[in-house]
Formats: sequence, structure tokens, C-alpha cells
Amino acid sequence: MILTILPMEFAVCKLPCVATETLTNPFTFYANTDEEISLLTPAHLVPDGALEIETGFRGMRIAGVLDFGLIGIVAKISAILAEAHISLFVVSTYNTDYFFVKEENFSRSITLLTANGYSVQ
Repeated sequence: MILTILPMEFAVCKLPCVATETLTNPFTFYANTDEEISLLTPAHLVPDGALEIETGFRGMRIAGVLDFGLIGIVAKISAILAEAHISLFVVSTYNTDYFFVKEENFSRSITLLTANGYSVQ
């Protein structure tokens, strides 16, 4: 399986509300639940007024379009990183999955995933 490195630093933030223009930024993942509004976005695009911000994430995308019937893709990646005590933040879209780790664990994540048969580009 091919994993593609995303070229920027990301931040996760909690917002009181979200402006429509924020949602047009590339690589922006938005969640609005009954308890919070969260945004994962390139770090340089965190909107003003964020209630909480966690910066320093790097990300990878599983290359290609994944069929909804596939089982265990995120679980396998998660297990490899969990065994090395690396925390993982996952976002799924219609086509594929994205995962993010803290910058200080990024190189080690690539090494571990490569050693377990993943091609990281």
C-alpha cells in the first residue's frame, strides 16, 4: 500500500463557529457535533478566535480510492504505530483515509511503516 506524505504542518483546533471561507481551504477537515466544532487544517490557516489549538502534526494519505468494503486498513496502521507508543489522529473521506502524527514522531512513523511493507512517498 502506498502512503503519500502531505507537504505541510497541520493543526487541530476547536472553534466557537466556522466561517464559510475557512471551509474552502485545501486539506481542511471540519466536524460539527452536538458538543464541539473541530477543524484540522494547515497550521498557517488556523482561523482567528480558535478556542484551543494543538499544532505540530504531519500527515499522510493512503493513495488511491478505497472501497468501503475494505477492512482493517486504518487498524493495521494504527497497530503498528500504537506498538511504538505513537499517537495517531485519523480523518476519513469518501475516497480515502488520512492520518496525522506529531512532528517529533513523523520520521519514526515512516521508518516503522516502511519496515512493515508500506511504500511511503
